[in-house]
Amino acid sequence: MSSKSVLNDNSITFLEKYLNNASPTGFEAEGQKIWMEYLKPYVDTFITDTYGSAVGVINPDAPYKVVIEGHSDEISWYVNYITDNGLVYVIRNGGSDHMIAPSKRVNIHTKNGIVKGVFGWPAIHTRNRSKEEPAKIETIFIDLGCNTKEEVEKLGVHVGCVITYPDEFMVLNDNKFVCRAIDNRIGGFMIAEVARLLHENKKKLPFGLYITNSVQEEVGLRGAEMITKTIRPNAAIVTDVCHDTTTPMIDKRIEGDTTIGKGPVITYAPAVQNKLRELIIDTATANEIPFQRLASSRVTGTDTDAFAYSNGGVASALISLPLRYMHTTVEMVHRDDVENVIRLIYETLLKMKNEDSYSYFS
Repeated sequence: MSSKSVLNDNSITFLEKYLNNASPTGFEAEGQKIWMEYLKPYVDTFITDTYGSAVGVINPDAPYKVVIEGHSDEISWYVNYITDNGLVYVIRNGGSDHMIAPSKRVNIHTKNGIVKGVFGWPAIHTRNRSKEEPAKIETIFIDLGCNTKEEVEKLGVHVGCVITYPDEFMVLNDNKFVCRAIDNRIGGFMIAEVARLLHENKKKLPFGLYITNSVQEEVGLRGAEMITKTIRPNAAIVTDVCHDTTTPMIDKRIEGDTTIGKGPVITYAPAVQNKLRELIIDTATANEIPFQRLASSRVTGTDTDAFAYSNGGVASALISLPLRYMHTTVEMVHRDDVENVIRLIYETLLKMKNEDSYSYFS
């Protein structure tokens, strides 16, 4: 494949629609429908499971199975407590950052539809400036414009309703994609683009390819744990995001040195199978795809861990997309990196095919 853009206008339209749709952990169904509809022309069949993980399958009868995977959920909040005067207190659903909540607008998802609200915060004039109190999980609250608990409940809001931010997709400086939930619906987007390229370029694989969009990663890799037992793959290439460590207040001595715009990040970790990782590196080198390296102690913290340690051991590797401002509403990635992750996965699959090297990981 040439180094020209692998994305087209239809790709970007899908990405924007997919990112703008809410897909909180445990409530991923609507996002999965959008993803499956886009993927449908490029696969032979689908697998879904009880909790909503979705898998598009190419060559489903092949005995050898290779997974390419991302996760579909986004961080959010749950309604936890409603005060008598109509304020809503929350708990996390995934790794939601309480520090960014004050003054953010929110959507509360109810059976009656979306209820709008805001995370309120005391005005600077009224706070004790000699002892400034930071936002805490127990102090942030949502104001729905109601005066009583009864008014809130009349809107359909109750304990257990899930809460998301409405911030939508935008492009900065022509080549930066910005949105909430890029972590990690961008992964689902990238693996779908790999399937599209295989179809459009008429590439046939000798193994089964399982394009897997897992749920519930943000609460402990749960969707991947379940779906890997259903697929029982021989190898898995997982894609997720990692930190751009060039931004302020990040210590490279702790987090490593990775930057948006400098290419996909290939991880070294116990869960990463060495031969599969080296195949990916060889592929990047042969195809002049820029890449970066990252080491993870003990665990990767991604679905790679769930696949690697399942079913008696699955050869697994992790290709990450560097991202700024993780778990905020302005997550930012570089378009070139998105395209190069797609190219790297695509070319790795072809290398496995051409060299019959997929059997190498059995």
